[in-house]
Amino acid sequence: MSIDLSQHTPMMQQYLRIKADYPDKLLFYRMGDFYELFFEDAERAARLLDITLTKRGQSAGRPIPMAGVPYHAAEGYLAKLVRKGVSVVICEQVGDPASSKGPVERKVTRIVTPGTLTDDALLEERRENLLIAIAEGKEGFGIAALELSSGRFSVLEVASHEALASELERLKPAEVLLDEDSRLDTALRIEQGVSHRPAWHFDPDSGEQRLCQQLGTRDLGGFGCNALRLAVGAAGCLLQYVRDTQLAALPHIRGLTTEQRDHALILDAATRRNLEITEGLSGRHEHTLAGVLDRTATAMGSRLLRRWLNRPMRDQAAVRARHELIEALIAAGILAESQETLAGIGDLERILARVALRSARPRDLAVLRDSLGVLPMLHQQLADIDDPLLAEVLAEIGEHPAAVDLLSRAIIEQPPMLIRDGGVIARGFDAELDELRDLSTNADGFLLELESRERERTGITGLKVGYNRVHGYYIEIGRAQSDQVPTEYVRRQTLKGVERYITPELKKFEDQVLSSRERALAREKALYDQVLDRLAESLGPLQLAASGVATLDVLVNLAERAAALDWVRPGLTTETRIEIEDGRHPVVERVIDIPFVANSLQMSENRRMLVITGPNMGGKSTYMRQNALIVLLAYAGSFVPARAATIGPVDRIFSRIGASDDLAGGRSTFMVEMEETANILNNATEHSLVLMDEVGRGTSTFDGLSLAWACGVELATRIRAYSLFATHYFELTTLPKEYPGIANVHLDAVEHGSSIIFMHALRDGPANQSYGLAVAALAGVPAKVIERARERLGELEEAARRHAEREAVQLSLFPLESEAPEAPPEAHHPILDALRKQNPDDLSPRKALDLVYRLKKMLDK
Repeated sequence: MSIDLSQHTPMMQQYLRIKADYPDKLLFYRMGDFYELFFEDAERAARLLDITLTKRGQSAGRPIPMAGVPYHAAEGYLAKLVRKGVSVVICEQVGDPASSKGPVERKVTRIVTPGTLTDDALLEERRENLLIAIAEGKEGFGIAALELSSGRFSVLEVASHEALASELERLKPAEVLLDEDSRLDTALRIEQGVSHRPAWHFDPDSGEQRLCQQLGTRDLGGFGCNALRLAVGAAGCLLQYVRDTQLAALPHIRGLTTEQRDHALILDAATRRNLEITEGLSGRHEHTLAGVLDRTATAMGSRLLRRWLNRPMRDQAAVRARHELIEALIAAGILAESQETLAGIGDLERILARVALRSARPRDLAVLRDSLGVLPMLHQQLADIDDPLLAEVLAEIGEHPAAVDLLSRAIIEQPPMLIRDGGVIARGFDAELDELRDLSTNADGFLLELESRERERTGITGLKVGYNRVHGYYIEIGRAQSDQVPTEYVRRQTLKGVERYITPELKKFEDQVLSSRERALAREKALYDQVLDRLAESLGPLQLAASGVATLDVLVNLAERAAALDWVRPGLTTETRIEIEDGRHPVVERVIDIPFVANSLQMSENRRMLVITGPNMGGKSTYMRQNALIVLLAYAGSFVPARAATIGPVDRIFSRIGASDDLAGGRSTFMVEMEETANILNNATEHSLVLMDEVGRGTSTFDGLSLAWACGVELATRIRAYSLFATHYFELTTLPKEYPGIANVHLDAVEHGSSIIFMHALRDGPANQSYGLAVAALAGVPAKVIERARERLGELEEAARRHAEREAVQLSLFPLESEAPEAPPEAHHPILDALRKQNPDDLSPRKALDLVYRLKKMLDK
């Protein structure tokens, strides 16, 4: 929309010119001590921030909607906005109001978007803040992810929407960049933090040029992503976006990691949610796996722990190295002192990023100095542990004496918040700065000497020498003695009862002192920039040290958790098996008030599926989840909650647990269940661990039972995945008699009168009943309803018994081979003829049910 600027005031013309470049972002326009917002921005900010909307003056003949926030409190308001996915343009006054003709010159100094935050005040300390870009192509999707606050940069390609949704659930980006023609935000239901970019920003060739320029290489061969054209295009778009928003170079982005999806244990989006790895279904962080495990001493260690949990490795050698170091740390008995030392290390990753972006504050440098100063003690504490992984980590960490020396000499012990206030650079670091400061420091002595001398010379006993910011230095004399004022005194100010004067000597001194203060501040700012420059020269080794500290912190934390929670080292094997002795759910056992009942799991080449029955609330879901979490923990490099565990190769974990609909997406509960089931059946392999809970319960009995039966057979026979199949369809307990590799187990419960006692113990064989009415009573269903249900249950069971007695031969839905009637080889019958014409593989569940009804009618005739 074009705007006729001539109808507006000069200041509004300036505002509208700047705003035209950022139509989709809020513009914080600096006016004195406030950031002001106008027109639609003001109305939007008033709603989002709950601030007052006013109208002031007119422009183009109409009142100007206006809202503002104090500049000194702006960080708090920015934090609220970015949490809501809103981007903000910061426009500062760069001109001098005293010398400006017309509006003061203003310039955009930074753009704050949800995915490009670097200020501590805007970031969650222990969570990553990721910006990702997604490039779309016929062969799939390219993903680039950057944490600007640390410089960690990675790319990945996936082939399907399901895989893309899984990666989004893992990464949980703060902001997503999409092609302006993309509809992925609608398809994936990304509700906020989406920025659409021109299609040419995703061009792979342009992306490669940008990446090579950023990384200082001729090509991308060394990063393993030459062939990943979609990912390279996404990375190029992301890099351009960050440059545009930061308005600065990005020297801390020095590397690029190419992730291969099959190098990690893959979890789809539903499985990540069901297992509550870092996000709880209840919204309580402490009731997640990360909530139980995270006792890290540093913020960067906490973020790395979450990355390990969300992307367990499949490389058994690398995982085993973590297990060995954890074992060595526990044996060394130095966990408490190591964690105490690590706690003295600040968030080096984010501080170094701010150093690179030239936004580091004096206290950042003080934390950096103190943190690097701790490293020698860390080396000393761990010196006696002989472990190859530890040696590698300590080599990454290093000691960095040159940086410590520079910061110790340059920065005072406890610097102020901002460099603009001065007083940051330590005395003795720069002779010129010390001399300029001495002029100001010695001012008090000169003024006292001048005051004493002038009293004696003039005979005016009440003469005083003073200073204020408005009028500078002055000599103050009471009016009663004004007739004694020497002729060289020049009146500067008249107040009630006193006169203030200036002398040529005092004016000369004033010019020297005020000039020295300005020069001292300018010199101090220049020295501070030099310190940042010198630190930037060592940025690579310092970033490597930060990475090493984070790794060590996670491993020490895992060792502490293993010792404190009685977890054991899992064994990894190349054989096809999962054997867990007395396994426990890592979260549930920490939050319940009664002792947790441990249960074992035995799966092997010849035991691929467990059909799990038992009452609701009996522990089926807990049992399935705990085994999945134990496998996940083992491959993340952690010890596990069990008496013993041996785990073979696992490529993916799937879960189909719980029921929820997607009304906004037009999908019923049953549709969501079937989509999750289809994903499992289409992508699981013989090395996958599959959790299936109550498949088919969302439709009619025959439909649901048919589907559950067919899914179970598919998993056990063709796919041959490790499968835990919980169900209330007791007909499925006949599966082990028909197919090899399947076994029945149940969670025990005992009825006591009209109530039920859950034993939570796993037993071989199927459950003998479902205990549905007992669980309903336990849930608080009124006694009259339970009694009526019990009566109806008795009637149904009696009707079924009488029907069975009338039918000499009854066709079961799934008859056992041993029970099936044997027809003579040449027998002919309409029912047999009808069956011979059918190909079971061509029958859908619905057609199979129709066939059963048709055969039953024929039999009745």
